Amino acid sequence: MAEAAEGPARRGKRTGAEAGAAAEEPAEAERAARRRRSLQPAADIQGTTVLHDTISDRPQPLPARYFDTKTTEPISFFLTGLEELLAWQPNSNDEFNVSAVPLAKRQPPLHSSRPRTLVCHDMRGGYLEDRFIQGSATRNPYVFYHWRYIDIFVYFSHHTVTIPPVVWTNAAHRNSVPVLGTFITEWTDGEKLCEAFLAGGEEAYGAVAEQLARIAQHYRFDGWLVNIENKLSAAAVGNLPLFLRDLTARVHSAVPGGLVIWYDSVLKDGTLRWQNELNDQNRMFFDACDGLFTNYNWKEEQLERSQRLAGPRLNDVYVGVDVFARGDVIGGGFDTDKSLRLIRQFGLSAAIFAPGWVYEHLGKENFLQNENRFWGSLAEYLPTHSICTLPLTTSFSLGMGTSTFLDGKDEDSGPWYDLSAQDIQPLYPEQQGTLSTSCCLQDAWCGGSSLQLQGTIPPGEERVAVRLFSLQMPAPPKLFLTLLYKLEGPQPDDFTVALEVTTWDSGICFEGNPTSLPEPNGRYHPRFLPAPPPGLAKLLTACHRGSRGWTSRCYELELQDCSLRDLSLIVSRQQPSPQETPFTCLLGEIRVLDMASVAASPPQVQGVTASQLWWQEGPEPGQLSLSLTLRWSFPPGRARWFRVLSQGARCRGGQTAPQVLGLAQGCLFRAVGLALPRPAPAQSCRLELLVEPVLRDELPVEPERWGRLVLVYSAPGSGASSDGH
Repeated sequence: MAEAAEGPARRGKRTGAEAGAAAEEPAEAERAARRRRSLQPAADIQGTTVLHDTISDRPQPLPARYFDTKTTEPISFFLTGLEELLAWQPNSNDEFNVSAVPLAKRQPPLHSSRPRTLVCHDMRGGYLEDRFIQGSATRNPYVFYHWRYIDIFVYFSHHTVTIPPVVWTNAAHRNSVPVLGTFITEWTDGEKLCEAFLAGGEEAYGAVAEQLARIAQHYRFDGWLVNIENKLSAAAVGNLPLFLRDLTARVHSAVPGGLVIWYDSVLKDGTLRWQNELNDQNRMFFDACDGLFTNYNWKEEQLERSQRLAGPRLNDVYVGVDVFARGDVIGGGFDTDKSLRLIRQFGLSAAIFAPGWVYEHLGKENFLQNENRFWGSLAEYLPTHSICTLPLTTSFSLGMGTSTFLDGKDEDSGPWYDLSAQDIQPLYPEQQGTLSTSCCLQDAWCGGSSLQLQGTIPPGEERVAVRLFSLQMPAPPKLFLTLLYKLEGPQPDDFTVALEVTTWDSGICFEGNPTSLPEPNGRYHPRFLPAPPPGLAKLLTACHRGSRGWTSRCYELELQDCSLRDLSLIVSRQQPSPQETPFTCLLGEIRVLDMASVAASPPQVQGVTASQLWWQEGPEPGQLSLSLTLRWSFPPGRARWFRVLSQGARCRGGQTAPQVLGLAQGCLFRAVGLALPRPAPAQSCRLELLVEPVLRDELPVEPERWGRLVLVYSAPGSGASSDGH
């Protein structure tokens, strides 16, 4: 999200609703060449690049498909019609749309034999505030965060080729959920389009299949929902199963774990008639791909017939559930659990359509409470998946906030929305009357929110355990865990807070010294470390970070031949009591690290360059406004994301404190609307930008290893000599 705090590089705030009209794109290559005119590095010392540029009073427009025409913010896009699909090619301007977050592994794997849950997101035509790749200053946006409870996420719109906005792919992948785009044809235009590519034979439909597979591969999402909602000629419907087989094979080849799912619409004779089940009229399409998403107006007997016909593939039948409850449906709204109960009785998968009902129908103001209520009502019918890799680090941010927090400090009072910045999300356990888990936007350690646990310790009991993460992985020999929390309420000193790790039942699992056997499914309370072992200076820093009311704790746990099962938070009271004791605890951050992987020194951010400079008159007299694209190199897989900062611009000596411009998921970032001083004639000024890598274990990286770009800029024809550097 590209919002800076107050200072020389303050960005003008823009609401997500501001969209520019499309601009023309002729002679793009020629303009690109002109933009690159003078931006070759003059020096590259210890990660610092120095560039020189002359202010241009004629900014070159960037292509409107990829950049907002008012601000030059990078945006997500869709394709309309067959021509645009067949003409699509990777483009240097579309790099912001490529997901930088690989699909995290999970247990059990997606294709294990248990019912799955697909969520199909359909909201007001799509590409709303979520199209702004680096975020927007949107108040009360729609977010989804119950990722542990779902298996597949589909981004749906009525454009021919819906490429999922990359912010959704990044958030889903971080939480182990694959993302599908949508290929849709409908109405009379859809008939013509299908006739053109399906009735045209193998070459025609093969070209469409090839392009769809290439698009998924290039933008790094995971496949397609195919939705043909128009009647087809005999020739077209005859080729439809062949097209689906071809597309499925190409997606499987191009995208690891890729999926193609067919929506219940046209029949084998080409008529458009929704079946609300798997039957002999649509089975040939199911047989040609990875699954069927049924229409929503089913009855119990149709579930039974679908189960019988699917045979061993019953988990590949995704029974549609419209949360808006349009038509003759079972459930919907807060009664959606009735649909899920029936679907699961037959061992079938579910496709939950438009759960944004919570946001659209019930309103923005109490959205987070209503969202937790909605998914909490379905939880018993939603098999969860476990985390199976380390490090596990999270600050519980939802990818939005009313403010931005860093180390517990409120950095910026404005609202923000950037799903790419969403953290790994926990389970959201609810126990009626005794425990609720929710998001707290008013206070956080890092990002936009913390996790709020409110509950009671029952009379006579000493503690409660809150299960936050389900784990399924071999335990490394030594674990290092950190916890940041804040107890609220009138008597916070009455409680202690700690972490608990449980392991799977194993006769050979030992804790520490292997002379005593643990109980089956052992519970381990990691040893509290006032300071980490000598030599791990970074960990020492991490253990003493508590401030502004936050308490920091570090733990280590040695295990031998164990498999991790759960990570829970234990809230205990200091004194036993016959009364129930209420508590409120905010969790700001949890980290679970493999000690063996911590010691490696971080690499250097290298080769920071700038391109696509866009000079305009500044917001104030004597100021300029600059937007530019930064690129750099860093070893793949080492960074969680990058924090881009401005050291400010100056035309004389002096230094300003760094201001955060935003987060970059990959090795590129567009800084937009930087307010800079205008140089006087015969003077040059300098702007310094920093790229700080945030590692996957979130341990700090010393500034010497950050990337730096110094831009020396001057007025045209000034022959600048005195820059005060």
